[in-house]
Amino acid sequence: MPFAAGTKVRIVACQDDPRAVGRTGRIVDEVPPGPLTGGRWTVHRISPLIGPVLCHTSELRPA
Repeated sequence: MPFAAGTKVRIVACQDDPRAVGRTGRIVDEVPPGPLTGGRWTVHRISPLIGPVLCHTSELRPA
């Protein structure tokens, strides 16, 4: 499922930071993820105490 910058997503799993599971955030990436991020999307605005996290497509659902 392709996402675009600004898309609101629900995090259903997150290897990067398990505290983010069950929360919503917004996609930061302007282009599909590549080798630099290990094929993971950058999700931001999750919580004031949780910084941006990297999540695989399978770990995200549209919110």
